[in-house]
Amino acid sequence: MNAFVLRRLAQLLLVLWGAVTLLFFLFFLLPDNPAELIAGGKGKTPDPQVVKNIEKKYGLDEPIVVQYVKYLGRIVTLDFGESYADGQPVTQIIKERAPASLRLATWAILVEAFVGIGAGVLSAVRKYSVADTLTTLLAALLSAIPVFVLGYLLQQVFGVHAFKAGWPEWAQLPVQGIGPNTWVAWIFPTVEEFPYLILPVVVLASVSAIIVARLARSSMLEVGKSDFIRTARAKGLKEGQITSRHVLRNAMIPVVTFIGIDFGVLVGSAILTETVFNWPGLGSKIAQAASARDLPVLLGLTVVVVVVFGLVNLCVDISYAWFDPRVRFDEGGGQ
Repeated sequence: MNAFVLRRLAQLLLVLWGAVTLLFFLFFLLPDNPAELIAGGKGKTPDPQVVKNIEKKYGLDEPIVVQYVKYLGRIVTLDFGESYADGQPVTQIIKERAPASLRLATWAILVEAFVGIGAGVLSAVRKYSVADTLTTLLAALLSAIPVFVLGYLLQQVFGVHAFKAGWPEWAQLPVQGIGPNTWVAWIFPTVEEFPYLILPVVVLASVSAIIVARLARSSMLEVGKSDFIRTARAKGLKEGQITSRHVLRNAMIPVVTFIGIDFGVLVGSAILTETVFNWPGLGSKIAQAASARDLPVLLGLTVVVVVVFGLVNLCVDISYAWFDPRVRFDEGGGQ
């Protein structure tokens, strides 16, 4: 087990290096001079002396390879530099933005797992029933609706219409911002914070929950055809025991894999949801940094996303041994 974890951490470092290297060199392949963008903005002609001063300040006048080596040396000490746009330290931006994304992604994953696995189990146990048909139809419907459209519709219903129609106060939900940003034990929203969390979480979890439901259903039906399940029935075990102790547990590996990957995606790629609801997370800031060619911010936030993605998937891999006793990690680090 220890060898396996160390090997995966080494792989994470390689992935992190590859992501930073790729983004760093792609940045300098773009046509505009970042120093000119900082000095005057896109489409403007700034003072050449001001451009030179900016290039010297940020080391942009040095060869690309030299800049790359220096940057790698800095990130080893967690020094991600300063934003080209406003001079704010990237570490400060990470401290401000990362908690918002992690909290939103965590609650979205919890809703996704609870609703998705529950619906999947119901569909598998009652195959071809009304519940199974409704799940299939809902999956097709939600898959066809873009995230930003779903977010806008929910804003209109629970933000605008609910207020005009005089719905109960608990049904009138805020549609913008993160609210007072008050949490208990870092992850649990206070009563004042909770309403601001509902709509972004629902939008973020909606499509993925349906995918989890269909994945859980198909996996359970496949496991249900296995020899050991037929043996369990032959021994006289009740269907409830067979489903909960044998079918569900063995069917969870593909579901857990998807949920782990989706968590990493939600942390750094929830751009549309964060934009629609004005949620100050990593995804929207990465999009802004890419548009403004703010390299320090872009690379610094990318490092956070890659690390979170890698650690979550490491936990998912380790969980396989619990879901399926046949999975073991050998001394050489293999699985």
